[in-house]
Amino acid sequence: MRAAYIRETGGVERIEVGDLPTPTPGPTDVLIRMEATAVNHVDLFVRSGAYQTHTPFPFVIGRDIVGTVAAVGSGVAQFEPGDRVWCNSLGHAGRQGTFAEYAVAPVERVYSLPEQVAAEDAAPVLHAGGTAFLGLFRKANLTVGETVFVAGAGGAVGSAVVQLASTAGTHVVATASRQDATWCIECGAETVVPYDAEDLDERLKAAAPNGFDVWWDNSGRNDFSRALPLMRQGGRVVVVAGLGATPALPVGQLYVRDVSLRGFAISNASVSDLADAAEAMNDALSRGLLRGRVGATYTLMDAAKAHAAMESGSVNGRIVVRP
Repeated sequence: MRAAYIRETGGVERIEVGDLPTPTPGPTDVLIRMEATAVNHVDLFVRSGAYQTHTPFPFVIGRDIVGTVAAVGSGVAQFEPGDRVWCNSLGHAGRQGTFAEYAVAPVERVYSLPEQVAAEDAAPVLHAGGTAFLGLFRKANLTVGETVFVAGAGGAVGSAVVQLASTAGTHVVATASRQDATWCIECGAETVVPYDAEDLDERLKAAAPNGFDVWWDNSGRNDFSRALPLMRQGGRVVVVAGLGATPALPVGQLYVRDVSLRGFAISNASVSDLADAAEAMNDALSRGLLRGRVGATYTLMDAAKAHAAMESGSVNGRIVVRP
């Protein structure tokens, strides 16, 4: 099979495209023929070695997959060849990735794709949607009527957070670039403020005069000096980005408001949590409530270009990869 893989961690130049043996599913595995996958920031971290995880070489890159079941192990009863499925937890922790014509996934990490959902509509939101669901409802314990702030709301995870939070009956205030403002409103944000507005703090205070219950910053800047004074008592700050960031933490603003910091990486999510997220995501996909923007599409042959485009930030929207 054709695959994009690495023989050692490093830059995009480490990515090779060539033939590898088609994997054979074990007794509790599913072999999936890939129809679409996407590039995530975590894929760059795994490829470069910045995110420490087991990568048996040659290691196929990629986290997400949408495709068709090609074969199943002897112990798999839930799926059969021809079923349309997806998975969003390959490509780390020793599991080979998805940038290949075929990928093997443990059956407990495979989910049915709703009949009316196209592969190109699902692939852009699998990682982002799972991150948004678990971060909002498992880590932040978001409830109806609360107010959520989302920084970087125009990106993949940011827009998924906006969509899932707004459809859960909460109020969403967002910051984004000016070119992304319309997209954020379409996703469900009630207020969108340009991230570089000179009066940003004042406009955020006006949008949430009683403070924010949940603060979600996708930029990785983690400006706690700005965030904490704007939080409501008992608020939760979800930390999901900023691998090398070392921000200042105004402790006084933290404890007098009973605010908590809650670090979260979907790579650490349990199988049961991922399954719960998948159920919610399938419902949202079926109802058109979880959408992504595709900014560029590549083939496996151009996997290195796809990674380079993500690293450079040159694409406004998701980067999808086809066989």
